[in-house]
Formats: sequence, structure tokens, C-alpha cells
Amino acid sequence: MDLVTVLVLTVSCLLLLSLWRQSSGRGKLPPGPTPLPFVGNILQIDMKDISKSLTNFSKVYGPVFTLYFGMKPTVVVHGYEAVKEVLDDRGEEFSGRGDFPIVERMNNGLGIVFSNGKKWKELRRFSLMTLRNFGMGKRSIEDRIQEEARCLVEELRKTDGSLCDPTFILSSAPSNVICSVVFHNRFDYEDKNFLSLMEKLNENFKIFNSPWMQEKNNPQSEFTTESLMATVADVFVAGSETTSTTLRYGLLLLLKHTEVTAKVQKEIDHVIGRNRSPCMQDRTRMPYTDATVHEIQRYVNLIPNNVPHAATCDVRFRNYVIPKGTQIVTSLTSVLHDDKEFPNPKIFDPGHFLDEKGNFKKSDYFMPFSTGKQICVGEGLAQMEPFLFLTTILQNFNLKSPVDPKDLDTTPVANGFVSVPSKFQICFIPV
Repeated sequence: MDLVTVLVLTVSCLLLLSLWRQSSGRGKLPPGPTPLPFVGNILQIDMKDISKSLTNFSKVYGPVFTLYFGMKPTVVVHGYEAVKEVLDDRGEEFSGRGDFPIVERMNNGLGIVFSNGKKWKELRRFSLMTLRNFGMGKRSIEDRIQEEARCLVEELRKTDGSLCDPTFILSSAPSNVICSVVFHNRFDYEDKNFLSLMEKLNENFKIFNSPWMQEKNNPQSEFTTESLMATVADVFVAGSETTSTTLRYGLLLLLKHTEVTAKVQKEIDHVIGRNRSPCMQDRTRMPYTDATVHEIQRYVNLIPNNVPHAATCDVRFRNYVIPKGTQIVTSLTSVLHDDKEFPNPKIFDPGHFLDEKGNFKKSDYFMPFSTGKQICVGEGLAQMEPFLFLTTILQNFNLKSPVDPKDLDTTPVANGFVSVPSKFQICFIPV
């Protein structure tokens, strides 16, 4: 038997073995596209717009289906009803954290975002308690955001209305809020170490979109120095880059939709005026502005497919059996861009959050921070910052684009783990 024949037989056996393992492993898992040996369904997914691929699969296989990333099955949950059932109604059974190899390699499985079980519960409880003690959800944190918003305005004034890339200025503001909470200290916007940190955070967000990622004397304690450092890092990163990306994306949308910007500024003039800083109490009297901020967060769809979850036990779910440890992807895009709840969901329209009388209208489908047991720890902060920062900016500046607003592209340059807007330049013209 020659070498070529041996190789062909060997490869054929491996392919058959791979197919057998995948088909037998599916068992009572939800249906899905047939995976290829070794690579699974990766070649059938547009890695630049994973959400679009998941939507197309859901049209064929329904709201719950199985994809293979390599040899490993992942159950995808698509649509409001299925997502709510997994994250809210059966949150405990799906409260495990899915694999994220690049993060695990960086922090050795420590921290709060990608931890599991007892470790996750203890660190989450500790983080929530500590953040509340530091002022989260209280007037003191609002004061810090207002102070930083004033510093941001002064920094923007230094541009003298000239063209600028707002990336690092907008990264600095929410990062300084987190610094003031965690470290009780803010940094000057020109501090070299601070700028270096902002650059690394921004670069990390790009890396996350890569399609190839995937009590010292108590030995049982989760509160080791290494674990707490990883938790602080998680809080810092999650509370910095997510908000700065939302702000940057929000300004791009406001640049493009000048009629929306004009209505927001009119409401600011009517309710707040020019002589005091915006505060959270103003939000109830500013329905259009409130709707605009919500629409920015809905449209931006920052974490399209959520942070991966995992089954904590064998789960019987919708006539399927999902084995313990199976990774679960919940499509937040399918909820935030639901065309029945939000007509023309790909169109930026604050009217999605307004009733026929112009009053603000809440929506159960608004879950940019996820929902259930693993909802974002800093959700309260993430709700306050965009409102206070954007209203303060529009109170003090008119926004001007160097190109025709109609030509601005608001589609994300990457839509993998996070949605990142394309780079743009802007002029901040003092009012």
C-alpha cells in the first residue's frame, strides 16, 4: 500500500470519526446546520457580523439552535421570549460562564466577569456591596460624574472648535469616574500613564473582536490578592471602555441626525438652561432626551451576543436536553433589534421610546446590559453616565461634521464581541 493511499484512508477515518462524535454528541441538543469535521460551523459564519449570521440561522432552525465552534457545541438563543426564559426565568440553571480563552489566559480565570459558581457569587456580592459603599446608585456618584462632565467640557474647549478625533477624550471621562470610585483619584487628561492606559483599553476592545479568540489564611477564600486585583481590573475595564464607546458612537449618531440633536438641545434649553449642570432629576422632565439616550444604547447594541453563559447542570429546555457545561450564546441583537417592538430597528429613531403623546415609553426589550442574575454589575452607572455626559456636551457645544452628515457611516466596523464605530472627526463649537 503506497503512502498516498495510507494518507487518504487515515484522513477519511478521521473525518468519519469527527462526524460520528459530533452527531452522537448532539443527542437531544437543538437542531442546527451540519458541522464540518474539526472546524464545525465556523466557515458558515460571517465573523465580521456574527449577529447577522445568527439571525439567518434562526430563520431556518428557530429560536434555539446549535452551532459547533470546532468540535464543541454551543446553543444559541434568539429572540425576546427565548432570551428572557434563559436569562430571567431559568437564570440559575444557565448562570455558568462560557469559555473565553483569551481572557482566561490573561487573568487565569480570576475576576468577576468570567468566573463561575461559588467564586462568581462571592465576588459579585462583594463587588456590588463595595460599589454601593463607594456611592454607586447614590447622589455621591452623580456628583462625581457631574464634576467629570465639567472637566470634559473644559478639555473640549481647548480644541477651539477645530477638527478632532474624540476617541481618547471620551475614553478619559468615564475612566476617570471609575478611577474616582475605585482609587478615589482622577487623572489629568494629558497624564502620560493615563493616556497609555486608555490606549491599551481601546486596543483590547479591538482584540476582543478577533475571530480567533476564543483572606490569605483561608484556602477556600476567593478573596486572594490576585483575585481581587482581577476583579478591580474587570470593574475598571467594564466601566470605562463600554461607556466611552457608547459616548463615541452616540456623538457619531448625533452628528448624522442633526434634527435629533436640535430637539435635544431645545429640551436642554427649556428644562436646564445654561447656568447649571444637568442632573439625573432632569431626566424625568426631558422625555425626548431620555428617549434619545435609550435609542443610542439600543442602536449601538454594544455587546451583540452578550457574554457567553453555560449550563450549570443538565437542563431540559424546550424539549431538548442541554448537558452541563454546554456554552450558551444569548443574542441581545435579536431583542434590541426586534422589528415588532421597534419598527424599522436598523433606523436610529428616538420615537422607539416615545408614546403618541411624546412621553417616555419603557420597553421590556431594552436589555443592552443583559438581564437576570448576570446583568451588568455597573448597570446603574452605565445608565447615568451617557445621560449626564451627552446633555452636558450638548448644553455647551454645537456639533459640526467636516463631511455632509448624510455621508456619515454609522454601521460598526466590527460586530463580533463588541460593536465598534468607525473613526470620525468632529468639531465642538461653543454655544
